Amino acid sequence: MDSSILTLLTFFPLVGILLLLFVPKEKTETIKGLALIISVITMLISFALYYMFDPLASGMQFDVNIPWISSFGINYHFGIDGISLLLIVLTTLLTTLSILASWTSIKTGIKGYFISMLLLEVGMIGVFCALDLFLFYIFWEVMLIPMYFIIGVWGGPRKLYAAIKFVLFTMFGSLLMLVGIIYVLFEYQAMTGEFSFDLLKLTATLSLTYIQQLWLFGAFALAFAIKVPLFPFHTWLPDAHVQAPTAGSVILVGVLLKMGTYGFIRICLPMFPEATIAYMPYICVLSVIAIIYGALVAMVQKDIKSLVAFSSVSHMGFVMLGLFALNMQGLEGAVMQMINHGISTGALFLLVGMLYERRHTRMIEDFGGIAKVMPLFSVVFMIVTLSSIGLPLTNGFIGEFLILIGMWKVNYIYATLAATGVILSACYMLWMYHRVFFGEVTKEENKKLLDLNSREKLILLPLVILIFFIGIYPTPLFTRIEPAVKMYYNKSIKQNQFI
Repeated sequence: MDSSILTLLTFFPLVGILLLLFVPKEKTETIKGLALIISVITMLISFALYYMFDPLASGMQFDVNIPWISSFGINYHFGIDGISLLLIVLTTLLTTLSILASWTSIKTGIKGYFISMLLLEVGMIGVFCALDLFLFYIFWEVMLIPMYFIIGVWGGPRKLYAAIKFVLFTMFGSLLMLVGIIYVLFEYQAMTGEFSFDLLKLTATLSLTYIQQLWLFGAFALAFAIKVPLFPFHTWLPDAHVQAPTAGSVILVGVLLKMGTYGFIRICLPMFPEATIAYMPYICVLSVIAIIYGALVAMVQKDIKSLVAFSSVSHMGFVMLGLFALNMQGLEGAVMQMINHGISTGALFLLVGMLYERRHTRMIEDFGGIAKVMPLFSVVFMIVTLSSIGLPLTNGFIGEFLILIGMWKVNYIYATLAATGVILSACYMLWMYHRVFFGEVTKEENKKLLDLNSREKLILLPLVILIFFIGIYPTPLFTRIEPAVKMYYNKSIKQNQFI
């Protein structure tokens, strides 16, 4: 079971897709129920994986390495460390909650929608498991197809524009990554006489010149920066978030953005260490700009969903700043913030979606005083808002605090500028909350709003629990993250004496 659990976890949603193909499209409740059951089982498998994972062991666990296309050195190579483990658990949790959140909001093409959600889950888990560059690229591209349909078919009024923009941006980056992969393949072949896409082999064996590293880092980094998205490659994000259905926004912000930062950790930092230090100041500057710019633009948004979308640009800027602090505190903080951002901002999108289902508007000016009619909803929204701001004892504080410590050790100016992002996030989030929830109920429609129902409580409860659990007791996450981060730090950063 140990060696096959990653395969089972990755491809189990395909079982659901095959079963859904045989269900008549008129039987909508059966389709929803089947999709939910499959996603719950996948989530439980990921929980079993978390339980079986040895936090004290270094290196990759649950390793599977089977020859596939031997003439080109392509292997079916899966394995995970503590970083990918937590991202996999986050993926399966958010997918399950997203499917549950889509129960009443998706009214047309229900069968195609849930098939797309399950296929998207396969691609996301596959990216975090793949230790072969060819497999990594295949799963990376597989995600594009279902997300294109989720935005383009079930999205808002400008859904096609947003879907096409998302695909064009991502495919442009993917093309450069493909060129980089091919170059690395032939460079390895020239050195060893054999082809290999194995990430661990390439990282350990490949010896590239400084100039080669600069070009290759640039090719891979652009693909990952678009996915993050790092300023100035962020322009696809607000459109995709605002036009996507609630579940699409949750998956985008909770998982897909993290694939960009994960790519930096898994490929760029260990494979191109000299280029990493060369690009470090530029990426730190772009990260600081993203933090401040994202916060300032979020502050002037009239649409709640658009505000949350721009807040993601700011928060992911923090993650990138932590990664390129290139020390243990920064790296651990960045990984922790990847998880925390998925929880808190995913919860925000779910809450905005629930509000939209009731009022069919997301404009801040259309609300006011709804804390009086939706008290429980208001309490949960406040908890998630405080988590997003990074209040101590919530999960958002831990990651941002470590990132700022890590960056302070490298450049106190960048750290100070980034800290203003925390203040700005409090400004735009609390101001939005005040306008939506406090004051008098001035619009007649808002007086009839219903509070959270049982299904919505079930969706939000695990996220609220995680917000407080990680904020108060983050040790279980750190014990799994630290060995993986230490491995990257020792091999690619400390060894080269960059800092």
